[in-house]
Amino acid sequence: MVESTETTDLDGPPGDRPRRTRGPVRFGLIAVLRDIGYVSLGKYGQYLITVVTLPLIARRLGTHGVGLLAIGMSAYFIGSLAVDLGITSFLAAKVNDASGGPELGRLRGTYAAIRGTVLGALGLALVASLLIGVPPQLHMILLGLFSGGFWSISEDWLLIGQGRFGASTLYQGVGRVAYLIMLIGLLPLYPNASMAMLCLLVSSVLTVLLTWWDALRTYGIPGRPHRLRQVLRIGAPVLTSRALVTSYGQGSAAVYAAVLTAASLGLYSAGDRLVRAIQSLLDPIGFALLPRMARRSGHESFWRNAIRSLVACVLIAAVAVLTVWATAPLLIHLMFGRDFLAAVPLLRMEVLILPATTVTSFVTTAVLPVRQDTVGVLTGAIIGTCVAASALGIAVHTQSVWTLVYGTVCAEVTVALWYLARMRWLIVRERDGRRAIPAPLADEGAAA
Repeated sequence: MVESTETTDLDGPPGDRPRRTRGPVRFGLIAVLRDIGYVSLGKYGQYLITVVTLPLIARRLGTHGVGLLAIGMSAYFIGSLAVDLGITSFLAAKVNDASGGPELGRLRGTYAAIRGTVLGALGLALVASLLIGVPPQLHMILLGLFSGGFWSISEDWLLIGQGRFGASTLYQGVGRVAYLIMLIGLLPLYPNASMAMLCLLVSSVLTVLLTWWDALRTYGIPGRPHRLRQVLRIGAPVLTSRALVTSYGQGSAAVYAAVLTAASLGLYSAGDRLVRAIQSLLDPIGFALLPRMARRSGHESFWRNAIRSLVACVLIAAVAVLTVWATAPLLIHLMFGRDFLAAVPLLRMEVLILPATTVTSFVTTAVLPVRQDTVGVLTGAIIGTCVAASALGIAVHTQSVWTLVYGTVCAEVTVALWYLARMRWLIVRERDGRRAIPAPLADEGAAA
Protein backbone atom coordinates (compact mmCIF):
# COMPACT_ATOMS: atom_id res chain seq x y z
CA MET A 1 0.00 0.00 0.00
CA VAL A 2 0.96 3.61 -0.38
CA GLU A 3 0.69 5.63 2.77
CA SER A 4 1.32 9.31 3.14
CA THR A 5 1.31 11.83 5.94
CA GLU A 6 0.41 15.49 5.68
CA THR A 7 1.97 18.40 7.52
CA THR A 8 1.16 22.07 7.48
CA ASP A 9 3.75 24.85 7.40
CA LEU A 10 2.48 28.26 8.43
CA ASP A 11 5.79 30.06 8.14
CA GLY A 12 6.79 32.23 5.23
CA PRO A 13 4.88 34.44 2.83
CA PRO A 14 1.74 33.09 1.18
CA GLY A 15 3.37 32.90 -2.21
CA ASP A 16 6.17 30.67 -0.98
CA ARG A 17 4.74 28.52 1.77
CA PRO A 18 3.12 25.17 1.01
CA ARG A 19 -0.31 24.67 2.44
CA ARG A 20 0.13 20.96 2.49
CA THR A 21 3.04 18.61 1.99
CA ARG A 22 2.97 14.89 1.74
CA GLY A 23 5.20 12.31 3.31
CA PRO A 24 7.20 9.77 1.35
CA VAL A 25 5.34 7.23 -0.69
CA ARG A 26 6.03 3.66 0.39
CA PHE A 27 7.08 1.10 -2.15
CA GLY A 28 5.22 -2.10 -2.98
CA LEU A 29 4.23 -4.14 -5.99
CA ILE A 30 0.54 -3.32 -5.59
CA ALA A 31 1.32 0.38 -5.30
CA VAL A 32 3.51 0.29 -8.42
CA LEU A 33 0.87 -1.52 -10.46
CA ARG A 34 -1.79 0.87 -9.24
CA ASP A 35 0.28 3.93 -10.18
CA ILE A 36 1.03 2.45 -13.62
CA GLY A 37 -2.69 2.06 -14.16
CA TYR A 38 -3.34 5.62 -13.01
CA VAL A 39 -0.75 7.08 -15.40
CA SER A 40 -2.01 4.89 -18.25
CA LEU A 41 -5.53 6.25 -17.88
CA GLY A 42 -4.41 9.79 -17.15
CA LYS A 43 -1.34 11.01 -18.97
CA TYR A 44 -1.81 8.76 -22.00
CA GLY A 45 -5.58 8.62 -21.96
CA GLN A 46 -5.77 10.50 -25.25
CA TYR A 47 -4.64 7.33 -27.01
CA LEU A 48 -7.31 5.22 -25.36
CA ILE A 49 -10.00 7.76 -26.21
CA THR A 50 -8.59 7.90 -29.74
CA VAL A 51 -9.00 4.14 -30.12
CA VAL A 52 -12.62 4.41 -28.97
CA THR A 53 -13.37 7.18 -31.46
CA LEU A 54 -11.30 5.88 -34.39
CA PRO A 55 -14.23 4.12 -36.11
CA LEU A 56 -16.24 7.36 -36.04
CA ILE A 57 -13.34 9.53 -37.21
CA ALA A 58 -12.23 7.17 -39.99
CA ARG A 59 -15.70 6.71 -41.44
CA ARG A 60 -16.57 10.42 -41.26
CA LEU A 61 -13.30 11.86 -42.54
CA GLY A 62 -11.96 9.19 -44.91
CA THR A 63 -8.29 8.70 -45.73
CA HIS A 64 -7.75 12.36 -46.69
CA GLY A 65 -9.37 13.73 -43.53
CA VAL A 66 -7.58 11.23 -41.31
CA GLY A 67 -4.34 12.30 -42.95
CA LEU A 68 -5.01 15.96 -42.12
CA LEU A 69 -5.89 15.00 -38.55
CA ALA A 70 -2.66 12.99 -38.35
CA ILE A 71 -0.75 16.13 -39.32
CA GLY A 72 -2.57 18.08 -36.61
CA MET A 73 -1.95 15.41 -33.96
CA SER A 74 1.73 15.30 -34.87
CA ALA A 75 1.90 19.06 -34.44
CA TYR A 76 0.02 18.63 -31.15
CA PHE A 77 2.91 16.68 -29.68
CA ILE A 78 5.43 19.17 -31.05
CA GLY A 79 3.49 22.07 -29.52
CA SER A 80 3.26 20.31 -26.18
CA LEU A 81 7.00 19.82 -26.25
CA ALA A 82 7.71 23.41 -27.26
CA VAL A 83 5.75 24.77 -24.29
CA ASP A 84 6.88 22.43 -21.49
CA LEU A 85 10.46 22.19 -22.89
CA GLY A 86 10.31 18.42 -22.44
CA ILE A 87 11.61 18.74 -18.87
CA THR A 88 8.53 17.68 -16.91
CA SER A 89 10.26 14.45 -15.86
CA PHE A 90 13.37 16.33 -14.75
CA LEU A 91 11.34 18.88 -12.77
CA ALA A 92 9.08 16.20 -11.31
CA ALA A 93 12.19 14.47 -9.97
CA LYS A 94 13.05 17.72 -8.12
CA VAL A 95 9.67 18.01 -6.38
CA ASN A 96 10.67 15.49 -3.73
CA ASP A 97 13.94 17.33 -3.05
CA ALA A 98 12.28 20.75 -2.82
CA SER A 99 9.71 19.47 -0.28
CA GLY A 100 7.26 22.23 -1.19
CA GLY A 101 9.39 25.09 0.18
CA PRO A 102 10.20 28.52 -1.30
CA GLU A 103 12.54 26.91 -3.83
CA LEU A 104 9.66 24.96 -5.36
CA GLY A 105 7.51 28.10 -5.41
CA ARG A 106 10.13 29.98 -7.39
CA LEU A 107 10.57 27.03 -9.73
CA ARG A 108 6.82 26.97 -10.36
CA GLY A 109 6.81 30.68 -11.13
CA THR A 110 9.74 30.42 -13.51
CA TYR A 111 8.29 27.43 -15.33
CA ALA A 112 4.88 29.10 -15.63
CA ALA A 113 6.45 32.24 -17.10
CA ILE A 114 8.36 30.26 -19.71
CA ARG A 115 5.35 28.20 -20.73
CA GLY A 116 3.05 31.21 -20.88
CA THR A 117 5.43 33.09 -23.16
CA VAL A 118 5.80 30.23 -25.64
CA LEU A 119 2.06 29.53 -25.66
CA GLY A 120 1.36 33.20 -26.36
CA ALA A 121 3.64 33.09 -29.39
CA LEU A 122 1.89 29.97 -30.72
CA GLY A 123 -1.49 31.64 -30.18
CA LEU A 124 -0.45 34.73 -32.14
CA ALA A 125 0.76 32.55 -35.02
CA LEU A 126 -2.58 30.71 -35.11
CA VAL A 127 -4.60 33.94 -35.08
CA ALA A 128 -2.46 35.40 -37.87
CA SER A 129 -3.00 32.30 -40.01
CA LEU A 130 -6.76 32.56 -39.57
CA LEU A 131 -6.70 36.20 -40.66
CA ILE A 132 -4.59 35.77 -43.79
CA GLY A 133 -5.70 32.24 -44.77
CA VAL A 134 -3.29 29.33 -45.18
CA PRO A 135 -3.39 25.87 -46.82
CA PRO A 136 -5.19 23.11 -44.86
CA GLN A 137 -1.96 21.31 -43.97
CA LEU A 138 -0.41 24.45 -42.47
CA HIS A 139 -3.64 25.31 -40.67
CA MET A 140 -3.70 21.88 -39.02
CA ILE A 141 -0.06 22.27 -38.00
CA LEU A 142 -0.68 25.65 -36.33
CA LEU A 143 -3.89 24.48 -34.67
CA GLY A 144 -2.15 21.35 -33.42
CA LEU A 145 0.80 23.36 -32.08
CA PHE A 146 -1.46 25.63 -30.04
CA SER A 147 -3.66 22.77 -28.80
CA GLY A 148 -0.68 20.77 -27.60
CA GLY A 149 0.91 23.84 -26.08
CA PHE A 150 -2.22 24.70 -24.14
CA TRP A 151 -2.32 21.19 -22.70
CA SER A 152 1.24 21.62 -21.41
CA ILE A 153 0.49 24.64 -19.23
CA SER A 154 -1.16 22.29 -16.73
CA GLU A 155 0.52 21.60 -13.38
CA ASP A 156 0.38 17.84 -13.81
CA TRP A 157 4.15 17.62 -13.33
CA LEU A 158 3.66 18.50 -9.66
CA LEU A 159 1.25 15.61 -9.21
CA ILE A 160 3.70 13.21 -10.87
CA GLY A 161 6.52 14.45 -8.66
CA GLN A 162 4.43 13.90 -5.53
CA GLY A 163 3.38 10.45 -6.66
CA ARG A 164 -0.27 11.54 -6.67
CA PHE A 165 -1.20 9.55 -9.75
CA GLY A 166 -4.80 9.11 -8.64
CA ALA A 167 -5.40 12.87 -8.72
CA SER A 168 -3.61 13.14 -12.06
CA THR A 169 -5.83 10.43 -13.52
CA LEU A 170 -8.98 12.08 -12.18
CA TYR A 171 -8.20 15.53 -13.57
CA GLN A 172 -7.10 14.27 -16.96
CA GLY A 173 -9.96 11.81 -17.10
CA VAL A 174 -12.44 14.68 -16.83
CA GLY A 175 -10.93 16.26 -19.93
CA ARG A 176 -10.83 12.99 -21.83
CA VAL A 177 -14.48 12.24 -21.16
CA ALA A 178 -15.41 15.77 -22.24
CA TYR A 179 -13.43 15.25 -25.46
CA LEU A 180 -15.25 12.00 -26.15
CA ILE A 181 -18.66 13.59 -25.62
CA MET A 182 -17.83 16.62 -27.77
CA LEU A 183 -16.42 14.48 -30.56
CA ILE A 184 -19.45 12.20 -30.70
CA GLY A 185 -21.80 15.17 -30.65
CA LEU A 186 -20.05 17.59 -33.01
CA LEU A 187 -18.06 15.55 -35.55
CA PRO A 188 -21.16 14.15 -37.33
CA LEU A 189 -22.41 17.74 -37.71
CA TYR A 190 -19.06 19.20 -38.80
CA PRO A 191 -17.08 16.31 -40.38
CA ASN A 192 -13.64 17.86 -40.76
CA ALA A 193 -10.24 17.49 -39.13
CA SER A 194 -10.30 20.97 -37.60
CA MET A 195 -13.40 20.16 -35.56
CA ALA A 196 -11.77 17.01 -34.16
CA MET A 197 -8.76 19.05 -33.06
CA LEU A 198 -10.93 21.82 -31.60
CA CYS A 199 -12.76 19.26 -29.47
CA LEU A 200 -9.41 18.19 -28.05
CA LEU A 201 -8.40 21.80 -27.38
CA VAL A 202 -11.61 22.82 -25.62
CA SER A 203 -11.74 19.67 -23.49
CA SER A 204 -8.20 20.28 -22.22
CA VAL A 205 -9.38 23.51 -20.58
CA LEU A 206 -11.02 21.45 -17.84
CA THR A 207 -7.86 19.51 -17.06
CA VAL A 208 -5.68 22.62 -17.02
CA LEU A 209 -8.04 24.41 -14.62
CA LEU A 210 -8.25 21.42 -12.28
CA THR A 211 -4.48 20.93 -12.06
CA TRP A 212 -3.92 24.63 -11.36
CA TRP A 213 -6.66 24.58 -8.72
CA ASP A 214 -4.94 21.66 -7.03
CA ALA A 215 -1.53 23.34 -7.20
CA LEU A 216 -2.86 26.57 -5.70
CA ARG A 217 -4.65 24.66 -2.95
CA THR A 218 -1.58 22.59 -2.12
CA TYR A 219 1.31 25.02 -2.60
CA GLY A 220 -0.26 28.45 -2.86
CA ILE A 221 0.54 31.08 -5.45
CA PRO A 222 3.73 30.45 -7.49
CA GLY A 223 6.73 32.52 -6.51
CA ARG A 224 8.39 35.16 -8.62
CA PRO A 225 10.41 33.83 -11.56
CA HIS A 226 13.93 33.12 -10.40
CA ARG A 227 17.03 31.71 -12.07
CA LEU A 228 15.41 31.72 -15.49
CA ARG A 229 18.69 30.95 -17.20
CA GLN A 230 19.23 27.89 -15.02
CA VAL A 231 15.88 26.40 -16.05
CA LEU A 232 16.57 27.23 -19.68
CA ARG A 233 19.99 25.57 -19.43
CA ILE A 234 18.29 22.43 -18.18
CA GLY A 235 15.64 22.71 -20.87
CA ALA A 236 17.85 23.49 -23.85
CA PRO A 237 19.48 20.06 -24.33
CA VAL A 238 16.33 18.21 -23.28
CA LEU A 239 14.10 20.29 -25.55
CA THR A 240 16.48 19.79 -28.44
CA SER A 241 16.63 16.05 -27.88
CA ARG A 242 12.88 15.63 -27.40
CA ALA A 243 12.18 17.77 -30.47
CA LEU A 244 14.47 15.57 -32.51
CA VAL A 245 12.83 12.42 -31.14
CA THR A 246 9.36 13.78 -31.83
CA SER A 247 10.34 14.64 -35.40
CA TYR A 248 10.79 10.95 -36.25
CA GLY A 249 8.22 9.62 -33.76
CA GLN A 250 4.88 11.14 -32.88
CA GLY A 251 5.55 14.22 -35.00
CA SER A 252 6.61 12.40 -38.16
CA ALA A 253 3.34 13.04 -40.01
CA ALA A 254 3.83 16.81 -39.72
CA VAL A 255 7.42 16.50 -40.96
CA TYR A 256 6.41 14.35 -43.95
CA ALA A 257 3.38 16.52 -44.80
CA ALA A 258 5.43 18.38 -47.41
CA VAL A 259 6.52 15.13 -49.07
CA LEU A 260 3.57 12.71 -48.93
CA THR A 261 -0.10 13.18 -49.79
CA ALA A 262 -2.74 13.46 -47.07
CA ALA A 263 -4.31 10.18 -48.23
CA SER A 264 -1.05 8.23 -47.85
CA LEU A 265 -0.49 9.83 -44.46
CA GLY A 266 -4.01 8.72 -43.56
CA LEU A 267 -3.09 5.10 -44.29
CA TYR A 268 0.09 5.49 -42.25
CA SER A 269 -1.86 7.10 -39.42
CA ALA A 270 -4.25 4.14 -39.25
CA GLY A 271 -1.47 1.80 -38.19
CA ASP A 272 0.45 4.44 -36.28
CA ARG A 273 -2.53 5.26 -34.05
CA LEU A 274 -2.87 1.64 -33.00
CA VAL A 275 0.85 1.26 -32.36
CA ARG A 276 0.99 4.46 -30.29
CA ALA A 277 -2.09 3.38 -28.34
CA ILE A 278 -0.34 0.16 -27.36
CA GLN A 279 2.82 2.10 -26.60
CA SER A 280 0.76 4.31 -24.29
CA LEU A 281 0.09 1.28 -22.11
CA LEU A 282 3.83 0.68 -21.72
CA ASP A 283 5.14 4.25 -21.34
CA PRO A 284 3.42 4.93 -17.98
CA ILE A 285 5.64 2.36 -16.28
CA GLY A 286 8.51 4.83 -16.39
CA PHE A 287 6.37 7.70 -15.10
CA ALA A 288 4.97 5.57 -12.29
CA LEU A 289 8.45 4.51 -11.21
CA LEU A 290 10.00 8.00 -11.53
CA PRO A 291 9.33 9.23 -7.96
CA ARG A 292 10.40 5.87 -6.53
CA MET A 293 13.57 5.80 -8.61
CA ALA A 294 14.33 9.37 -7.53
CA ARG A 295 14.03 8.44 -3.85
CA ARG A 296 16.20 5.36 -4.33
CA SER A 297 18.80 7.07 -6.50
CA GLY A 298 21.50 6.61 -3.86
CA HIS A 299 20.78 2.95 -3.16
CA GLU A 300 23.07 0.24 -4.47
CA SER A 301 20.02 -1.62 -5.78
CA PHE A 302 19.07 1.25 -8.11
CA TRP A 303 20.51 -0.25 -11.29
CA ARG A 304 19.43 -3.79 -10.46
CA ASN A 305 15.83 -2.65 -10.03
CA ALA A 306 16.02 -0.54 -13.20
CA ILE A 307 17.25 -3.46 -15.32
CA ARG A 308 14.67 -5.83 -13.88
CA SER A 309 11.86 -3.40 -14.67
CA LEU A 310 13.20 -2.76 -18.17
CA VAL A 311 13.36 -6.46 -19.02
CA ALA A 312 9.77 -6.95 -17.88
CA CYS A 313 8.62 -4.05 -20.06
CA VAL A 314 10.41 -5.40 -23.14
CA LEU A 315 8.86 -8.85 -22.68
CA ILE A 316 5.40 -7.32 -22.51
CA ALA A 317 6.15 -5.32 -25.67
CA ALA A 318 7.24 -8.48 -27.48
CA VAL A 319 3.94 -10.16 -26.65
CA ALA A 320 2.12 -7.10 -27.99
CA VAL A 321 4.08 -7.30 -31.26
CA LEU A 322 3.09 -10.92 -31.84
CA THR A 323 -0.54 -10.21 -31.03
CA VAL A 324 -0.84 -7.22 -33.37
CA TRP A 325 1.00 -9.01 -36.18
CA ALA A 326 -1.49 -11.89 -36.06
CA THR A 327 -4.63 -9.75 -35.76
CA ALA A 328 -3.65 -6.79 -37.99
CA PRO A 329 -6.28 -7.40 -40.73
CA LEU A 330 -9.06 -7.72 -38.16
CA LEU A 331 -7.94 -4.63 -36.25
CA ILE A 332 -7.82 -2.43 -39.35
CA HIS A 333 -11.19 -3.68 -40.60
CA LEU A 334 -12.95 -3.13 -37.28
CA MET A 335 -11.37 0.22 -36.44
CA PHE A 336 -11.18 1.90 -39.85
CA GLY A 337 -13.22 -0.01 -42.40
CA ARG A 338 -12.48 -1.37 -45.87
CA ASP A 339 -11.04 1.88 -47.19
CA PHE A 340 -8.00 1.39 -44.93
CA LEU A 341 -7.15 -2.26 -45.66
CA ALA A 342 -3.98 -1.12 -47.45
CA ALA A 343 -2.70 -0.08 -44.00
CA VAL A 344 -2.38 -3.72 -42.83
CA PRO A 345 1.22 -4.30 -44.07
CA LEU A 346 2.19 -0.84 -42.79
CA LEU A 347 0.86 -1.74 -39.35
CA ARG A 348 2.69 -5.07 -39.30
CA MET A 349 5.96 -3.34 -40.05
CA GLU A 350 5.58 -0.40 -37.67
CA VAL A 351 4.52 -2.53 -34.70
CA LEU A 352 8.09 -3.86 -34.62
CA ILE A 353 9.12 -0.59 -32.94
CA LEU A 354 7.32 -1.42 -29.67
CA PRO A 355 10.26 -3.14 -27.89
CA ALA A 356 12.56 -0.31 -28.99
CA THR A 357 10.21 2.50 -27.96
CA THR A 358 9.68 0.74 -24.64
CA VAL A 359 13.42 0.80 -23.95
CA THR A 360 13.70 4.44 -24.98
CA SER A 361 10.69 5.55 -22.97
CA PHE A 362 11.76 3.77 -19.79
CA VAL A 363 15.37 4.93 -19.89
CA THR A 364 14.56 8.56 -20.73
CA THR A 365 11.70 8.75 -18.22
CA ALA A 366 12.77 6.77 -15.14
CA VAL A 367 16.56 6.46 -15.38
CA LEU A 368 18.33 9.35 -17.08
CA PRO A 369 16.20 12.10 -15.44
CA VAL A 370 17.09 10.68 -12.01
CA ARG A 371 20.76 10.77 -12.96
CA GLN A 372 20.25 14.24 -14.57
CA ASP A 373 21.92 12.88 -17.72
CA THR A 374 20.77 15.42 -20.29
CA VAL A 375 23.79 14.69 -22.49
CA GLY A 376 22.74 11.07 -22.89
CA VAL A 377 19.21 12.08 -23.84
CA LEU A 378 20.46 14.62 -26.38
CA THR A 379 22.94 12.21 -27.97
CA GLY A 380 20.29 9.54 -28.45
CA ALA A 381 17.98 12.04 -30.08
CA ILE A 382 20.69 13.23 -32.47
CA ILE A 383 21.41 9.64 -33.51
CA GLY A 384 17.74 8.95 -34.21
CA THR A 385 17.30 12.19 -36.11
CA CYS A 386 20.24 11.43 -38.38
CA VAL A 387 18.64 8.11 -39.32
CA ALA A 388 15.22 9.73 -39.80
CA ALA A 389 16.68 12.58 -41.86
CA SER A 390 18.21 10.05 -44.21
CA ALA A 391 14.81 8.41 -44.61
CA LEU A 392 13.19 11.79 -45.29
CA GLY A 393 15.75 12.50 -47.99
CA ILE A 394 14.95 9.17 -49.61
CA ALA A 395 11.21 9.87 -49.34
CA VAL A 396 11.64 13.04 -51.39
CA HIS A 397 12.64 10.82 -54.32
CA THR A 398 10.44 7.78 -53.69
CA GLN A 399 7.24 9.63 -52.66
CA SER A 400 6.36 6.39 -50.84
CA VAL A 401 4.83 5.99 -47.40
CA TRP A 402 6.92 2.85 -46.98
CA THR A 403 9.99 5.04 -46.68
CA LEU A 404 8.37 6.72 -43.67
CA VAL A 405 7.65 3.36 -42.04
CA TYR A 406 11.11 1.91 -42.66
CA GLY A 407 12.74 5.12 -41.47
CA THR A 408 10.69 5.10 -38.26
CA VAL A 409 11.61 1.50 -37.46
CA CYS A 410 15.32 2.01 -38.14
CA ALA A 411 15.44 5.22 -36.11
CA GLU A 412 13.65 3.76 -33.08
CA VAL A 413 15.79 0.61 -33.00
CA THR A 414 19.03 2.58 -33.34
CA VAL A 415 18.08 4.95 -30.53
CA ALA A 416 17.09 2.09 -28.23
CA LEU A 417 20.48 0.44 -28.75
CA TRP A 418 22.17 3.72 -27.86
CA TYR A 419 20.26 4.06 -24.60
CA LEU A 420 21.12 0.51 -23.61
CA ALA A 421 24.78 1.33 -24.22
CA ARG A 422 24.39 4.56 -22.23
CA MET A 423 22.89 2.69 -19.28
CA ARG A 424 25.78 0.24 -19.39
CA TRP A 425 28.28 3.12 -19.38
CA LEU A 426 26.62 4.78 -16.38
CA ILE A 427 26.55 1.50 -14.46
CA VAL A 428 30.26 0.88 -15.04
CA ARG A 429 31.17 4.47 -14.15
CA GLU A 430 29.27 4.42 -10.86
CA ARG A 431 30.56 0.97 -9.96
CA ASP A 432 34.15 2.06 -10.53
CA GLY A 433 33.49 5.19 -8.49
CA ARG A 434 32.23 3.19 -5.52
CA ARG A 435 35.27 0.92 -5.66
CA ALA A 436 37.61 3.90 -5.52
CA ILE A 437 36.02 5.48 -2.44
CA PRO A 438 36.89 2.91 0.30
CA ALA A 439 40.64 2.94 -0.43
CA PRO A 440 41.58 6.27 1.26
CA LEU A 441 39.15 5.55 4.08
CA ALA A 442 40.89 2.26 4.77
CA ASP A 443 44.29 3.99 4.83
CA GLU A 444 43.06 6.58 7.32
CA GLY A 445 41.69 3.83 9.56
CA ALA A 446 45.03 1.99 9.52
CA ALA A 447 46.96 5.16 10.36
CA ALA A 448 44.69 5.85 13.32
